[in-house]
Amino acid sequence: MNLLTRICTQYDRTSSSLRRLSRVSAFWFLLLALVIGGVVLAQDLKRKPITRTAPSYPELAKRMHLSGKVKVEVVISPGGSVTSAKVVGGSPVFEQNAIEAVKQWKFEPAEKETKALVTLEFAEP
Repeated sequence: MNLLTRICTQYDRTSSSLRRLSRVSAFWFLLLALVIGGVVLAQDLKRKPITRTAPSYPELAKRMHLSGKVKVEVVISPGGSVTSAKVVGGSPVFEQNAIEAVKQWKFEPAEKETKALVTLEFAEP
């Protein structure tokens, strides 16, 4: 039995009150995240982002009511665009969506190429 099957089986065994509590918790977490700066959080940035594209929430995660974080290392060109992005940790379910989102980010210009570590948080919509 693979990990995904075990997770699905365990989730199916939970009561409806736990599901409701989980949804309420996810709602409040999402609301709090939006209030304090959005779903997408950046950390360890020396260059400030000018535009941020929010990641889409994967269909598999919706069906399983998952939340998680993904840490992405980005390389930023002197002009401010992201030239490369690679996942350095986090939930595999969200990796592709995180990469697609941060590749669209724009940062303030600088004299040289820089690297930054960005953390994206995913919560059930």
